[in-house]
Order: sequence, then structure tokens, then C-alpha cells
Amino acid sequence: MSAPRHSLRVVASDLPFAVPGVWHADALGAGQQSAQSTGYGPLDAQLPGGGWPVGALNEVLQPVAGLHEWQLVLPALVQATARRSGAVVVVAPPCEPFGPALQAQGLAADRLCVVRADAATALWAAEQALRCREVLAVMAWLPQVQPAALRRLQLAAAQQRQLLWVFRPASAAHQASPALLRLQVLGMAMPGGVSTFPGMQVHILKRRGPPLAQGLDLPGCHSRLAQVLAAQAERRRSAQVVASTFAAAKAPGVLAMRPPLGALGALGIRPEGRGHALDRAAMALVR
Repeated sequence: MSAPRHSLRVVASDLPFAVPGVWHADALGAGQQSAQSTGYGPLDAQLPGGGWPVGALNEVLQPVAGLHEWQLVLPALVQATARRSGAVVVVAPPCEPFGPALQAQGLAADRLCVVRADAATALWAAEQALRCREVLAVMAWLPQVQPAALRRLQLAAAQQRQLLWVFRPASAAHQASPALLRLQVLGMAMPGGVSTFPGMQVHILKRRGPPLAQGLDLPGCHSRLAQVLAAQAERRRSAQVVASTFAAAKAPGVLAMRPPLGALGALGIRPEGRGHALDRAAMALVR
């Protein structure tokens, strides 16, 4: 007569925490993926491996393209380019990268390769860049990309062990994504709900580990640039007050009035068609 068989059941709680090759879903997946520091201590502390996953898809969602991308990834790019050779390929950026500003923060302009592409060719360009051995990192703005195409980018980045960021609109948050790390970046708000361009709030939508309930407040740009933008935004607000005052003077029997160009010039506001290079960024402060 044969001895009775006893089934052996092992659950995760029965295992020691530090078992090689075993990851507990309620803990950060440290050691499972090589990572590049983001340059932001609070963000590194919440990411598996302590930074951006290397050889994987990093997806960044935000309401308005062109505001926070560079400040979010620039510290990592500066560190990566200082250690390794290779180009940083920028595919279909919504705004032209400003070489002198990047150079001043440590990213040499000659390491950048900007690819101007429309929606139909941007995905192809990003995939081809990832298959190139001489490419260190790829930044791609792909607002209409589909999950199947993102999987191709993920595989291409894994083959060459490259850094990959894909920037998409916030409306894509409800869509499935193969990204190993998925963040949503919002402008920080001051009391009263006024959006501020210099600050950014980062929400971790997906990571290898438990969800993060609260967002992380990070600086959105260099402090000196923040001061310039804030000052220009204040001048715009003052100009709006001047314009509204003259508009309110319109009444039956009263001659319509326009703010004199001298008054606008004193506030730092130029006539339409002569906008300053920082106008678009400063408008984010006004809104």
C-alpha cells in the first residue's frame, strides 16, 4: 500500500523577503531592472532601482506638450551623456530645443539629433533610432501612438539597452500601455488655483511596485528662469488690467479708447506679431 501524497503549497508570505529572482508585488522591484537616476531624490526614492528604467519604455503624460519634458529628463541625460558616448535623438518635439540653455545645464548641443517628423513618420523615426548602436537615448512625442506600436518601441529599447521616453497627452491615461514606468506631470498650483509654470507635480501611474497615492512636487525649471517667467507673467497681468480699464470706458456717447502703445511698452508687452521668445512659457503662468 503506497503512502499518502501530501501537496506542498508555498505562498509569497511564506518566503523570505530577499529571495533572488522573486519579487513581491507589494514592494518596489529593486534590482529587477537597471536604472538611471532621475536627478530628483524624492522621485528616485519612489522608483524601482532608483531611477528611469534603462532598456525600457518610460511614458510621460501631461495636459500640454512642451512645458516640463526637458526639465524632467535633463538631469538624467546629463549624467548619462557624461558616462557614455552616443547621441540623444529628439523626435518630433513640439518646441525647438534651445541649445545654449541645454549646454549651460550640462548637455552638449552636439550630442543632440533633432528629427522633425509628422505624425505618420515620427513613430518610424523613433523605432529606427532605437535600433542604432550609436544612440544613447530617444525622446519622442507621439500623441496618437497605439499600444501595439509602443510594444515595438519597448522591444527596440531593450535590445540596445537605451533610455527611451515617449511623451503623450494626459487623455491617454485610460489607455493600456506596455510602459514599465508611467508618469503624469501636472503644473503645480498656488492658492486660488492659479497654475504655475516653474513647478511640476509628478504622479506615478504605473511602476513595478505598489501604487503611490500622492503626487511628488518637483522644481519645474531653474530658479532664475522661474523668476524671469514670473516677472513676465506679472507684466502680462498688468497689461490685461490696463486693457480692461480702457475697454470699460466704452459707453454710449463716449469715444472708444485704446491703451497707448507707450503704456504697453512700459509693461514689457509688444504689439501682436512681435512676441518674445519666452511668451509661450510665460502664458502658462497667466493661465
